[in-house]
Amino acid sequence: MNHQIRCRVFLPNVIILAIILLHSTRWISAQEVEDESEFDYIKGSEKGPSHWGELKKEWETCKSGKMQSPIDLSSHRVRVVPKLGELKKHYKPQNATVKNRGHDIELKWEKDAGSMNINGTEFFLHQCHWHSPSEHTINGRRYDLELHMVHESKRKNGRSMIAVVGVLFKIGRPDPILNKLSKIIKSMVDEAAEEKIGVFDPSEIKLGGKKYYRYIGSLTVPPCTEGVIWTINKKIRSVSRAQVELLREAVHDHAEKNSRPIQALNRRGIQLYGPRRKE
Repeated sequence: MNHQIRCRVFLPNVIILAIILLHSTRWISAQEVEDESEFDYIKGSEKGPSHWGELKKEWETCKSGKMQSPIDLSSHRVRVVPKLGELKKHYKPQNATVKNRGHDIELKWEKDAGSMNINGTEFFLHQCHWHSPSEHTINGRRYDLELHMVHESKRKNGRSMIAVVGVLFKIGRPDPILNKLSKIIKSMVDEAAEEKIGVFDPSEIKLGGKKYYRYIGSLTVPPCTEGVIWTINKKIRSVSRAQVELLREAVHDHAEKNSRPIQALNRRGIQLYGPRRKE
């Protein structure tokens, strides 16, 4: 991998960089690991985050990668870029399934649930899941919960790009989406179970403000594939303490806290979309 490409200070067009990175990544290695028994989040564990890159050859990027996620979104590293534009989301109701993956709770749509457009490329929404506490931090502050909405582009030459929208939460009012799912999640405590929930409209997941951070990173679970386009909503939403505790109780492999430690920035640029007009 060309070191100069990896260490560019600012990314004038992040999607071009993502395409370059993924030309050297086979699609099969880009997927998140579903078998939760293969790794954990326990500090000092032989299967913990500091050892992920040693557990399997195809996971070595977790250790050797230079564009890993999550990162700290530090103000002195951010460049405001109004031309990034507002997020273009076109979601639609679709049948969904809730699954306890052991290391997290996943809400997965069975068919086309709509897409998000980044620089002319459509990224189709496949699933979302929660991490507690948050994986990304803002100026060193870690929040109580983080939602990841995972999108993938259509395959070209056997490859695809990944784009993830992240939403951070602090303790406060209950989150409406988790309110809807709470009974189902409760039924999955300590069980690797899944349940079809019928039609679920992803557009009900509200981001709040229009401002967002954008950078190139990686999956935050093995195989830690790089070239992921990250969009982190700047507005912090609220979640109740009971909802956070429920998500923690549901995972059954001692991963009650399922957040990967902050990774080195390695001179990457972080862009911030800030609309010229007041929000």
